[in-house]
Amino acid sequence: MKNQKGFTLIELLIVVAIIGIIAAIAIPSLLRARVSANESATLGDIRTLISAQAAYQSANSGFYDGNLSCLTSPSTGCIPSYPSIAPTFLDSQLASQNSKSGYNRSFSSAGSAAGIPTASGTSVAVYAYDATPVVVGQTGVRGFAADSSGRICFTVQGTPVGTTSGVLPSSCSDLR
Repeated sequence: MKNQKGFTLIELLIVVAIIGIIAAIAIPSLLRARVSANESATLGDIRTLISAQAAYQSANSGFYDGNLSCLTSPSTGCIPSYPSIAPTFLDSQLASQNSKSGYNRSFSSAGSAAGIPTASGTSVAVYAYDATPVVVGQTGVRGFAADSSGRICFTVQGTPVGTTSGVLPSSCSDLR
């Protein structure tokens, strides 16, 4: 009789079962890590926007801008007498408000300051920036928002925070 070498069906089934168990343990951890990374990236973007608006405010007679494209190219008629070689305040990808890092983004403003000759024609007194998961539970868990005061808050259900005239409600949970 020949000596046949190889694996038995039972041995192969055991190996497949072990691989399945390892995958069942690892995949949820990977999904949680992805959600956490998306939330961290979104919070970083929100902080970047707050910093950009604060820098813009100091160059724009104390007013924020209601048009995020003015933060990407302020020398194109946005801030009167702003030097063309001076730096921009925000990158165009963040200003576009397109979905990024698994979050939808929106921007609102209020309190027009139009008519002030040393400020942009799209100047505003307050603004709010909102970010909600594209698919709640998969791309993100919490919804985030920030306003011109620099306050960042969130909702645990991933729903929009809900701003009123560019100001966050006092009922939202502050991010610490």
